[in-house]
Amino acid sequence: MDSLELKPARRAAGTVRLPGSKSISNRVLLLAALAQGETEITGLLDADDTRVMREALRKLGVKFSGDRIAGVAGPFPVKAADLFLGNAGTAFRPLTAALVFSGGEYRLSGLPRMHERPIGDLVDALRGIGARIDYEINEGFPPLALHSSKLKLEKLRVRGDISSQFLTSLLMALPLSGQAGRVEVQGELISKPYVEITLNVMRLFGVNVKRGGGWRWFEVPASPYVSPGKVFVEGDASSASYFLAAGAIGGGPVRVEGVGRASIQGDVRFTEVLERMGAQVSLGEDFIEVKGSGRLKALDMDMNHIPDAAMTAAVLALFADGTTTIRNVASWRVKETDRLAAMAAELRKLGAQVEEGGDFLKIAPGKLKPGVAIDTYDDHRMAMSFSLVALGGVPVRINDPRCVAKTFPDYFTVIGKILD
Repeated sequence: MDSLELKPARRAAGTVRLPGSKSISNRVLLLAALAQGETEITGLLDADDTRVMREALRKLGVKFSGDRIAGVAGPFPVKAADLFLGNAGTAFRPLTAALVFSGGEYRLSGLPRMHERPIGDLVDALRGIGARIDYEINEGFPPLALHSSKLKLEKLRVRGDISSQFLTSLLMALPLSGQAGRVEVQGELISKPYVEITLNVMRLFGVNVKRGGGWRWFEVPASPYVSPGKVFVEGDASSASYFLAAGAIGGGPVRVEGVGRASIQGDVRFTEVLERMGAQVSLGEDFIEVKGSGRLKALDMDMNHIPDAAMTAAVLALFADGTTTIRNVASWRVKETDRLAAMAAELRKLGAQVEEGGDFLKIAPGKLKPGVAIDTYDDHRMAMSFSLVALGGVPVRINDPRCVAKTFPDYFTVIGKILD
């Protein structure tokens, strides 16, 4: 399907059961693969990014039986592999570090966009402890060739201002060394809630990381990963944002199940955005419910802690009573597409006046233009966030709707059930 036309809608109400969190799913898959013992995973996301991770793990010697994974109890047993990882940053970055600590000869590549996403800070950190890594095409970017190396852990430092995935990758790989290690973060660490997810999942598998200095350093003990036996993956909080926003625009109530106040995901804080914009939010242990209360209020907010859900907020700005400013989202530049530029371009098509800065967007809504064709740039979050435009009572066309397969293959079917 080249495009999908969404009919005008005026109301959103209903209940949605969320797919599993992508961020948690790929972390759990990797640590279950590296752990001692067998892990049974329920709630695992079944989408492009997790399929890529599962296939890579199979090639590296990990055995799957349905929802069960037999851990290899340390570094990967397969010492030579050529891995294609699509555009899955949550697979590419952590596997890069884990394979360096596995001591083999590996090649990692992906889709063209993955080869445009920087990985230099992670490579520099690994080279700093003796890793031999070659860039095959462009300096600082995939594809990569990894070579067996003798590692020394005394100076493990990584920049934190481009992607928190670099720190996450180092933390998850360090237990493979069999030694205690310390990672120091240089500069500002962005997207801290995603690092919190990492620490929570590592703790689940028996490795308790100590952090200090205001997110400046992390100490990883000399502890192996040990399976907890069973793991439940909670619903995806980033995906929840689209349905919750629909409830705020379309009256609601809209309830999402599978994520709530007990969540370990930072994107549950998207509820703060909704409340500041005037929506009514109710949280339970395993659900969130939102009702709209009239026209939304504009806001000016630092959203560095919720970069994925911040895209939903940018579309909500079309329904606000003034200019909304979304700040401190420079990381959008190096995601599945340059999300700052892409978001600005598509919002303007719809009639908004948009100022695009190095790390911010200012969005002044106008009268929504009907029948606009939204380009999605092979970015699942562009497609899902702009689906909300239909709630403005205008038809909207989503180009390349299949890109949602990255994290939520049946998204348009599910959102269609709550729109009227």
